[in-house]
Amino acid sequence: MKLYTFDSAPNPARLKMFMAYKDIHIETAQIDMAKLGQHDASYLAVVPEGTLPTLVLEDGSRLTEVIAIAHYLESVFVEKPLLGVTPLEKATILNWNHRLFNTLFAAVAEAFRNGHPAFADRALPGTTPYAQIPALVERGRARLSREFEVIDQHLKQHDFVAGSCFSFADIDLLAVLEFARWGAKSTPAEELGALASWRQRAADKLQG
Repeated sequence: MKLYTFDSAPNPARLKMFMAYKDIHIETAQIDMAKLGQHDASYLAVVPEGTLPTLVLEDGSRLTEVIAIAHYLESVFVEKPLLGVTPLEKATILNWNHRLFNTLFAAVAEAFRNGHPAFADRALPGTTPYAQIPALVERGRARLSREFEVIDQHLKQHDFVAGSCFSFADIDLLAVLEFARWGAKSTPAEELGALASWRQRAADKLQG
């Protein structure tokens, strides 16, 4: 199998942390998104969607969504599970993965892609041009502020996002907090102490 990615981008960063925690090493090609490498003809020949990351399997099958790639890799590399063991754990983690993606990740993407001049006519991922909508910048930041408060309240009752164990949901939250910092110029308010404490616990888990 071969992974096409760009480690510093938000979605690839999720997968990078996932693989590092599980000590997964596979053939990897870095596609420079800063230079629009994902729109190069050679990459589009492999991934017509022009998105990253993408995992290409031995039979030529392609997985182009982080959550699908993570589930596939977890099934192959079973040690140090990040997607749950019991049916309820698996469902709870997946629930949080999607919730974080549809709230925090979406909010940062709104602010970043609709405000940065480098994304003029590229307000959505992929190769189809979409115009920026400047009003979405402030809406994205407002959504972030509210969702930071919501997740802080949740973490007052739980050691980790999906319960008592570190999981891919925690990796997702770590990734989106970093994305929010540079992409939306937004960080959690200082009074959100539960979120700050969780962040240190999660970082410690990643560092082993």
